[in-house]
Amino acid sequence: MESQINGVASPSSADLSSPTTITTTTTTTANPQNPINRATNPMQSWWEAVSRSRSRIHSLSSIVPFGDDAIAPLADSDCPARSLLGNPSATSALSSALRLPSSGSGDDALCQWIYETYLSTDADLRLVVLSFVPLISGLYLSRVVSAAASPSLAGFESVLLAFYNAEARSRSGKPVLVSVPDLSYPSLYHSPPSSKSSRPPSMNEWKPSIGVLSPPLEPQIGVKSTKRACVVAVALDCFYKKISLMPATSKLDLCEFASAWAGQNCPCQTDLDEDDDEVGFVSKEMGKLRVCEEKCGSGSGSRIPFPWELMQPVLRILGHCLLAPLNPQEVRDAASAAVRCMYARALHDLMPQAILAARSLIQLDRRARSASAIVLANVSSNPNTPSKQRKPDVLLASK
Repeated sequence: MESQINGVASPSSADLSSPTTITTTTTTTANPQNPINRATNPMQSWWEAVSRSRSRIHSLSSIVPFGDDAIAPLADSDCPARSLLGNPSATSALSSALRLPSSGSGDDALCQWIYETYLSTDADLRLVVLSFVPLISGLYLSRVVSAAASPSLAGFESVLLAFYNAEARSRSGKPVLVSVPDLSYPSLYHSPPSSKSSRPPSMNEWKPSIGVLSPPLEPQIGVKSTKRACVVAVALDCFYKKISLMPATSKLDLCEFASAWAGQNCPCQTDLDEDDDEVGFVSKEMGKLRVCEEKCGSGSGSRIPFPWELMQPVLRILGHCLLAPLNPQEVRDAASAAVRCMYARALHDLMPQAILAARSLIQLDRRARSASAIVLANVSSNPNTPSKQRKPDVLLASK
């Protein structure tokens, strides 16, 4: 005889004397508050994500010496991965570990942690890994071309291949295309030059040309010398897609290595500042940029072969660092110095598309700085401009 308790059958006392295997079946009900139904329980999913993040952070603390006072607040927060992403001391400790001369080898525990973390399904943990793409790419390319390079960079290569193969799977063997307007038309409202009709062309007749922004990606099992620039470029493109969520230190790393990759000590980078004075650029601002160029040139990067497929994502990232309104001034100054180095390198390599892109960024930077200088000059020269915000007037009404 059996009794029914909450819909689950339980054996009677007479059946307990004999060995019996009890099989319990879980029935999913329509109640959204049922803690057993993980698919419809957001609290359970949130707690599992927090547990995974805490586990990864604790495993990282055994590799990088953070210190107990630094790692405990990160692991115990409500969003451990986001706390790790924006923490200056943790970022500094990880950067120092990656910059060690022995880093990047096949048995590097930190590279293994980065590789495994990126393959996880946690979006915040993947953002933490993406924030170190500029540093890993810069160290890898600089050490590859350096005469004193370490014997093995398999750790860095495995991380870069993880980004590359993940992007190759997401594209499904298709190229990235961009629609380019037909420049033979003066505008959308003009007839084609060869047409006898005076009516403007309709949108159905408008046939823009299709440009290939990125060719199809083939899965790679190793980083060949002929595919090295492509693999790093794809990793930088993954970083660019999430650049609005990246900390300022990651953007500064990219600007530092971009200046080093292009070659810093070239007078061509100041050609636009000396010859083109259409917006009256301020010499004081240029002095700041030259100081920033010296800082960028003092990094550990080396001049590398710079094909267009690698220069393209670097210029995109520099454009964001240069023009995004929420970037700090330090990032903008570093990007200004880096894009001038890129312009000089494009001139030497006779790369028309890179010359046009870098020149446009330089001119946009000069105009933005000139406009800011004019605003500051007007504010300082106007004696009626209040130095601090005025309190609102209080009007008292008599009863």
